[in-house]
Amino acid sequence: MTIFCVARNYVAHARELNNPVPEDPVIFIKPAAALLTDNKPFHLPSHSQQVDYEAEIVVRMSKGGRSISESDAASCYDQVAVGIDFTARDIQNHCKQKGLPWEIAKGFDESAAVSDFFPRDHFGAFHQLPFELTQNGKVVQRGNVNEMLFSVEFLISYISSIFTISEGDILFTGTPFGVGQVHSGDLLEGFIAGTKLLTCEVRNRE
Repeated sequence: MTIFCVARNYVAHARELNNPVPEDPVIFIKPAAALLTDNKPFHLPSHSQQVDYEAEIVVRMSKGGRSISESDAASCYDQVAVGIDFTARDIQNHCKQKGLPWEIAKGFDESAAVSDFFPRDHFGAFHQLPFELTQNGKVVQRGNVNEMLFSVEFLISYISSIFTISEGDILFTGTPFGVGQVHSGDLLEGFIAGTKLLTCEVRNRE
């Protein structure tokens, strides 16, 4: 199972981090050990002093392939969830300054929290889905699938032109404006269309 992720897929988020708005999708991959499910707590990694939340819509691939056309991509995913792409921001900034890869900032253990999956249109038309994240009961991020710079169909087509996609792979589709730091004791909750799907307590690693 591969966890594909998209960076800078919401214009306002790209700008809040002083990044250019991309002309092509910015893709990275997390290892399977990054997956955090069943509302388990997230443990802060020891190698970072600033871990940020990034709430995202996540889709699961129902079939795979290589060089999938954009018109065929809609038939390749059938389930949706809300997720959090935990990012070691201090490490990422250091890597970017040095021109180094981001893997240690994005792919560490438990860095890909995901709720249960539901049928793609369970919460309404997929391409109009609103989602949000709260931190200790306060809304910190709001987004909508219709605000994505690159649609899920385009992303699947683009990714499959480079990597073979397999059934069961998941895709983090990008985060909207409002990312921020997490601290031990925080409670993060993710919603799709007003329905709470994800609860994640932040803890120090013992």
